[in-house]
Amino acid sequence: MSLRHGLLGLLAEGPASGYDLTRRFEQVLGAVWPAGHPQIYGELSRLASDGLIEIDSEGPRGRKAYRITDAGLAEIRRWLSEPSEVDHTTRLQPLLRSFFFWLMDPGDLNAHLVREADFFAAAASRYRTYADAADQGNVPDTPQQRSLRIAIEGGARLYEALAAWARWAAQRPELAGDRSRR
Repeated sequence: MSLRHGLLGLLAEGPASGYDLTRRFEQVLGAVWPAGHPQIYGELSRLASDGLIEIDSEGPRGRKAYRITDAGLAEIRRWLSEPSEVDHTTRLQPLLRSFFFWLMDPGDLNAHLVREADFFAAAASRYRTYADAADQGNVPDTPQQRSLRIAIEGGARLYEALAAWARWAAQRPELAGDRSRR
């Protein structure tokens, strides 16, 4: 995913200001693709220059609301239908760190892995809470919510797997071994 496509997808739901998009991006996509306020505003300018979005309205203090254009909708649909093998890059800092666990003191490593497992389990629980609410009909049944439910399931399963991985790693005898050969 790119920031560009994330913003186009959010604007496909309806017009929004840069501020609203920043908030929505953090709420919905932040765990998958973090983006800050300056990145979002910069990308909105590029999207407008490329004719993929346009100003819907202007309010006080120069506040602009944007809407997706037909070209923008065509672009997000093109991106969604493109084969997924185009980019299977997954950046998972916990896995990157695991390549270098051998550099940590065993006690520090164990504490780190316990914190990681707790964090991932809590994140999975938050996703599960939303998934349960959706499954029980406690959220509106819209195309956006149905797609969000699918994404939430992916997030819940990913975080559950990462929590299980961290618990497993904390129990590995080879991680408690002698680190004096560094």
